Amino acid sequence: MYTVKMSQTVTQRPWVVIPTYNERQNIGQLIDGLLALPVPNLMILVVDDHSPDSTGEKVQSYKDTDRVHLLDTGARIGFGASYQRGFDYAVEHKASAIIHMDADLSHDPVAVPDLIAGLADADVVIGSRYTNGISIVNWPMIRLFISLGANAYARIVTGLTARDTTSGFRAWRSDALTKTNYQAMKVDGYGFLIAMLFAAHRNGSSIAEVPIVFTERQAGKSKMSKRIMFESFLLVLKLRLNPPARS
Repeated sequence: MYTVKMSQTVTQRPWVVIPTYNERQNIGQLIDGLLALPVPNLMILVVDDHSPDSTGEKVQSYKDTDRVHLLDTGARIGFGASYQRGFDYAVEHKASAIIHMDADLSHDPVAVPDLIAGLADADVVIGSRYTNGISIVNWPMIRLFISLGANAYARIVTGLTARDTTSGFRAWRSDALTKTNYQAMKVDGYGFLIAMLFAAHRNGSSIAEVPIVFTERQAGKSKMSKRIMFESFLLVLKLRLNPPARS
């Protein structure tokens, strides 16, 4: 476990941003796990990409607590745009730190305090599957090889030093996230996460990693596809050839 004492500044009002599409089977368990954490003032924002499976209705069942917020996009806008709206919402609500994670229970909420604690010494903290060897449960070997190869490729091409550049489980100081100029990124899919990390690296933000255990989803359908992987591959090249301006 990460043992650095939590910074009072970043724990004043941390927000967890969770993009969803057809995650009704998982979102309730995730919200319950987050609400049970010993993190004062932790706020939860679910950005639902107009799911047809009533994910939003499940989130609305928590309306009696002011710690759970729902933002429905009104129409399908995609992964990256959902994150952009969620980050805007958290920043507008004076978030001191912003954590983002997947809704499918692959990211264990018990790791959230460790990520927040890491912000005492870094601007960005990645929940990493690859800092303590390989910490992944229930992945087929082919998917593991693809992930390891994608991370090695991203590091070589972009100069990023993080072991897990594609992790969707991260904590940001609010000012570091804003400096990435994420609002201007025209990227969808998981490439959006790589683009944000690369922008943080270019801006001189300090990036740290803490170990997590990643568990493959047990319910619902994965959003990963060959198209998304190919687009992410091309994006890394574009970042190298046409890097974003430094803030």
